[in-house]
This record gives sequence, structure tokens and C-alpha cells, in this order.
Amino acid sequence: MLLLILLERSTLASLDQKLAMAKHCSHEGVMAGAKAAVVATIATAIPTLASVRTIPWARANLNPTAQALIISTVAGAAYFIVADKTVLATARKNSFNPPSNA
Repeated sequence: MLLLILLERSTLASLDQKLAMAKHCSHEGVMAGAKAAVVATIATAIPTLASVRTIPWARANLNPTAQALIISTVAGAAYFIVADKTVLATARKNSFNPPSNA
């Protein structure tokens, strides 16, 4: 019975540790994704808005909704790609180097 209680406590501690690592990995992913989305928004907005002002085809065919769609699509894609890669990289790094129980 004592062995079962000790095993249960260590299992709960292990689950708590895994949950904390998962939260840490997802937080790093969110932060990296947000930074990438900001950079992608700026990098897309400048040429999109400049082309609408200078290129006749863009002026005729890209209304404000289309411009916003182009910019937000790139920002969303950058967010999800970078967040996913960051979460996977952090999880992989932590699986090879588990945190010490200090």
C-alpha cells in the first residue's frame, strides 16, 4: 500500500512537471509567433500599400479589403508557422535535456 501511495505521488509530481513544461513551451511559441506576426505585418504592409499607390493595376483591383486580406493572411501564416516550430523545438530540446529537480 505504501508503495502504491509513493508511486501515485511521484506520478502526480511527474504530471505537474510535464504540465509546467507544456505551458512553458506554448508560452515561448506564442511569444515567438507574435513577434513574427508583427514583423510580417510590417514587411507586407509597406510593399502592398506602396504598390497600390504606384502600380495602376493594383490601384484598380486592390480595394482596402483586399489589401487588409493580403496583410492579415501573411501575418497569420507567420504566427502559426513560427509558433508551431518554436513549440516543437522547445519540446524537443526539453525531451533531451529534462529539467533538474533542484
